[in-house]
Amino acid sequence: MQYTTLGRTSLKVSVAGLGCGGAAKLGLAYGHDLQHATGIVQRALDQGVNFIDTAQYYGTEPAVGAALAGRAREDVVISTKHKVSLLDGTVYSPAEILAGLDRSLRALNTDYVDVFCLHTVRPHEYPRVAREILPVLLREKERGKFRFLGITEFAAHDPRHETMAQALADDCWDVMMVAFHMLNQNARHRVFPQAMQRNVGTLLMFAVRAIFSTPGRLQQDIADLVREGRLPKWLAEKNQPLDFLLDEDKGAQSVIEAAYRYARHEPGANVVLFGTGNPAHIEPNVKAILKPPLHEDHRRQIEELFGALEGVGLDEVAPLRRN
Repeated sequence: MQYTTLGRTSLKVSVAGLGCGGAAKLGLAYGHDLQHATGIVQRALDQGVNFIDTAQYYGTEPAVGAALAGRAREDVVISTKHKVSLLDGTVYSPAEILAGLDRSLRALNTDYVDVFCLHTVRPHEYPRVAREILPVLLREKERGKFRFLGITEFAAHDPRHETMAQALADDCWDVMMVAFHMLNQNARHRVFPQAMQRNVGTLLMFAVRAIFSTPGRLQQDIADLVREGRLPKWLAEKNQPLDFLLDEDKGAQSVIEAAYRYARHEPGANVVLFGTGNPAHIEPNVKAILKPPLHEDHRRQIEELFGALEGVGLDEVAPLRRN
C-alpha cells in the first residue's frame, strides 16, 4: 500500500480508501447481511487500506464498527458524515447533527472519529452551515469526539463545485470530498489548486461509479453527449469509446483500471475512494489505484476529449432501505 498525508490533518492515510456508500453500501443494498459487509471492510483493512469513509445515511457504520473489533483503533482512520438536510425538506439543527454524531460513535463502537463531515451540502445551504452549524461543531471538536472537520459536496446538484468554492474561501475545513473522474474533470481548476494552496485534504468520489462499471452505460452516456453536440461523433460509433486507453504497449487492462489511475495521479488528490458489494473486487481495485499514472498521451487525449464536460456521471444514490 502507498500512504500519504491528508492535507493539514497530519493523518497518514492509504491512497486507496474504502467508501462504504455508493450504490452497493458494502453489499447491504443488494440484500447481503451485516456479516458480509463486515467482511468487505476487514478484507480492505487486510490489504493495507486504513482510510474508511462511511456515514449514518449509508447504514454501514455498524459494519465498520464490527470490522474494527480486535484491531488497534489508532491504525484505522475513520471518516463519517451527517447531512444538514434531506431533499424531502427535512432540515437538521446543530443539536440534531451533534446527536447524530453520538449515534455514529455508538454504531462505530469508538470514542472518536478522525474526520467528521457535513454531508452533501448544497450551495444555497452553505451560508446556514457557516453561520449556525460550523461554530457548534468547532466547539464540539474540543471535546474530542472528532479530530478534524470535513465537508462533502452534493455532486448531482452542484456540478460546478460551488459549495467547495465557498468552503475554501472560509479556510476552516480540514478535509473535502469532491467528485472527479475521466468525464468530469472540472475540479482540476475549481477545487484542487485552492485546496493545495490551503493544504486541505481531498477525498475523491466518483472515480468509478455506474458510468464506468455498469455494462453499456458508458456507451449510452457518450451517445447522448454526441447527440447534444458535446462530444465528437466518432466516439458514438465505437463499441468501446475508450479503447485507446487499452493498447498493449502503454495502456490499462480495463477502463475501470484506467479510471482509478487517472483519478489517483491527479495533482491535489489525496485519497481515491472505491466502493463495492463484492469482496472479490477489493484486491483489483486497490491494485489499480496503486498502479503508475496513465501514459501522458492518454491523459492528454482524455483532457482534450472530455475536459469541457460538466455534470456527467454524477448519479444520485438512494439511502439504504430496510424492511
